[in-house]
Parts: sequence; C-alpha cells; structure tokens
Amino acid sequence: MCPDNLGGSTPSGPSKQSAVQPQTNGSQSSSEPKQPISNRLEDNIRQLEQIFAKNSDLVFRHWNYGPDLQHSACSVYYETLMQGEIINYMKSSLQDLVAHEVGPGATITPEDVIAFFGHNGVSEKKADLLDDLNQAIDYISAGNIVIFFNQWNKALIYKSLTMESRPISEPANETVVQGPRESTVENLQKNLGLLRIRLNSPKFKTVSLSGGGETRTRVIYGYVENAADPEMLKEFEKRIGQISQTEILETSYVEQLIEDSTWSPFPQHRYTERPDTAVAALLDGKIAVLVQGTGSILLCPGLFTEFFQSSEDYYQRTVYSTMIRWLRIAAFLLALMLPSIYIALSTFHSELIPTVLLLTIIDTREGIPLPAFFEALVMEFFFELLREAGVRLPKPVGSAVSIVGALVIGDAAISAGIASPIMVIIVALTGIASFTIPQYNIAIALRILRFPLMISASVMGGFGIMIVFLLILLHLCKLRSLGQPYLSPAAPFRISEFRDIIVRAPLKTLLKHPRKHMS
Repeated sequence: MCPDNLGGSTPSGPSKQSAVQPQTNGSQSSSEPKQPISNRLEDNIRQLEQIFAKNSDLVFRHWNYGPDLQHSACSVYYETLMQGEIINYMKSSLQDLVAHEVGPGATITPEDVIAFFGHNGVSEKKADLLDDLNQAIDYISAGNIVIFFNQWNKALIYKSLTMESRPISEPANETVVQGPRESTVENLQKNLGLLRIRLNSPKFKTVSLSGGGETRTRVIYGYVENAADPEMLKEFEKRIGQISQTEILETSYVEQLIEDSTWSPFPQHRYTERPDTAVAALLDGKIAVLVQGTGSILLCPGLFTEFFQSSEDYYQRTVYSTMIRWLRIAAFLLALMLPSIYIALSTFHSELIPTVLLLTIIDTREGIPLPAFFEALVMEFFFELLREAGVRLPKPVGSAVSIVGALVIGDAAISAGIASPIMVIIVALTGIASFTIPQYNIAIALRILRFPLMISASVMGGFGIMIVFLLILLHLCKLRSLGQPYLSPAAPFRISEFRDIIVRAPLKTLLKHPRKHMS
C-alpha cells in the first residue's frame, strides 16, 4: 500500500504463494520486551542497520511521496527472499485511498496515511500493522517486507516470502506400486495443503508453533478431533512446548525432543513422505508434525506393529496383503537373528544340524582361519561399509558401488579363505531381509541389535540368544510412545485390533469397526 506518486526504483514483490508469518507469543517475541517504533524514520533505520549489520542481501529502499515528494518512507526486506515487483503490487490499494479518502488528484500526506490505516486498519489480507520494532525485526528475518513512514510510529508489514521450492513429485524413500504418487516437499504450506485436500473436515485441527534460537523454524502439528486420545494429545502438547527454546532444523529434532526413551534403539515415531499415509494415521488417532524446510511428516506415536504396515496394504487384495505382512514378520526375525543362529548352531549345537548339511558346512569352512563369530563380524562390517557407501555416494555411483562391491568382496573373501560361502549367503540374506521392512528407521534398530545377539551366541550359544531376546522383549514391553504401550495391541492384549496386525482384514470390516484410540 505505497503511495501512487512514489519516487525512485521499486523493490521486488510477492508471488502468488502465501507468506510464512513468524510465530510470536502475543504481539512480540516472549524473549524480548516490546520496543515501540519511533515516529522518526531515521531513528528506526539507524537501529535496523545496527541490528542487521553485515547482511549484504538486506535492502533499505528509500522513497518519497506527498507534495513535491517531501515526505519519506523506507521499505526493508531481504532481496534474496523475494521475487517480482512488490511496490507495483501494493500501489493499487493506495490508489483507492487517494480516490475515496483524500479525493481524486490529491497527494497523500503522512496525516492521510495515519488517518487511513490508523482508523480503518489494513484491508489487504497479506498486510498488517505493527507498533513494535522487535516484531518488525522478526517479520523481516522471516522474509517479509516492512515499510516505515516518517512522522508515524507504526510500520506496515507485507507477508511476501516467495522462495522457490521443489515441485511435488513421487516419494523418494517410499516407492509407490499402487496408490497416490504425490510426495511432500520442503514447503510447509504445500504439505499442509496436501493433507487438507484429503481431509475435508473441520475436525482436522492444526496448531502453529515456532522454534527458538536463531532459526525460529515454523512447526505445525495436526490431529483429528475425537479421533486422537485427549490424554495423549495433552502429553504431546506438553512435550512439544520445548521447541520454543530449541533450534529446529529438521523433523528429527522434534522427534528427539518428544520421544520417551532417548537411548532405545527402537524408533518411537514414524516418518512418511506420502500424504495418504499421513491422513490414514490422522484418522487412526495419530498426531502429524510438519516442519518448514523438511520434506517428511512425523507421525506420533509410532507403535511397534505399525512399522510393518504400508499404505499399499490397503490398496491390495486382502489375501495378498496378509501374506506380505507375514513375509515382513519373517524378514524381521531373519534380519535380527539369522547370523546369531548360525553362530550358535555351528559352534555349540552342531548336533541340531542335519548330517548332510553339517558335512557341507564343514567342507566349506575347511581352511577358514577365523571362528564363526569373527567370520560373521568381518562380513557384517564389510556389508555395513558397502551399505553406507551406497547411501552417501551420488545415486548413479552409489548403486553400482553397493552391488558390484558386494559381489567383488564376497567372491574375494571366499577365494582368499577369509569367509565361507555359507557365511556370505547368510550375511546377504540378513541384509536383504532388512530391506523388506517398510519403515527404514526400524531397520536401523535391527542393525544395532544384531551384534549383541551375535556376541551372546558366540559365548553361550542358543541359551545366550534366548537371554538377549528376552531382554529385548522386556525392553519392548516397558517402552512407551507418548505414554502409549509400544507393543499395543499385543501388550496389553486386545484381540479385536489383531484384524489389522497379523492379518489385514477386508476393508469393509475395518471401515465398519475402526480402530479406537488407546486409553
């Protein structure tokens, strides 16, 4: 809303995207007292220049208006966060002011500006009026434009952040076989829109927060009213309140702030890039957390059985989805215990191996200098190296390194007599089994727990495996996520909810009897 007869050049303007408003408690940041805006333009500019010193992309665009352009104003903004001609965008509303409030052909004076905005407010939906300099600083830092007028102790704010973002495409980490192919991006407004367009209900509630420190990252969490457990929601809101004192750079920061057990290898919350998965979780009573600048959604709480589920289970036929569930459970046990079972059998319980298979194993291990435990440890170490190399390298190179590296190292280890062929097969099966689990973060827990099981198997055989397995089970029974039992509905046992755990019941059954939130 700048005067129609401006002088000088014009700064960049807004795009069609909505702006990101900095979050404050009340009218200003809770960490800083209110500082009134001076009615002297040069005083305000002097303070801003001191605060924003050594910011090469910050623009102070001075312009004049009124009779003979004798009145001054200044627009302050980051040019790296804007596109277009914002001054041209803002002129239209001031033209209406000249025509209707002052009179056609008249020139605007500071008194006219004060009278119009002071009495009528700001009609433009992307604009606001401020009287606090600290709040104006927050808006500038968040990528908006703030206009200061001489002889007026208020400033005009235009929410005009226009950063480019990655277009919506297929999910990178959740391959889609059947179902929607839209993925979340690093734009918070787009991600929230992807959820809102699928959840057309006023019961879908969203709350906006702001991280602390220097980042002041915007965070939004949402839930479906009457679906989310009130006690769980209350506990979540208590924990997420900590973000006001914490730097937030990614969704995982929020996860680690609200999780129940920091040192547990098991994840207590889920991630997704798929809006359909997030909406299904919201309808199931979960809480979705979105963070500006992050292309994934955090789903709270995450229970153990839910890490074996995928959205595509509900897009496939019941029989096929149930078989896939069983396959994932078997893969989980293989990825966790296969190397330790082989070590225990070959070292302590060889009588349990069929004679023909035992002779084959003995024949393949002839000349191997390392015991079964160290052989498995070396091969697991090499496999983890290849896995990390494949993740960190560029995609075209990473896939080649992981596949070719595994083949070359496996063949070389057998030829050099460092590892037996059956050990290479076991390590490869273990790695493949961990890839079949839909959620990547639960597979990380398997990678960690595999080694204590291998150590216990090398010391006490099957008895050692049983001890560690029982300790893991006890930990899972004790673990909670936002106060909810991690093993629910297995512990506490609720047979009615097993229709979507071990088997995937027909959709007509699931929709008639939806899962209730946990007490």
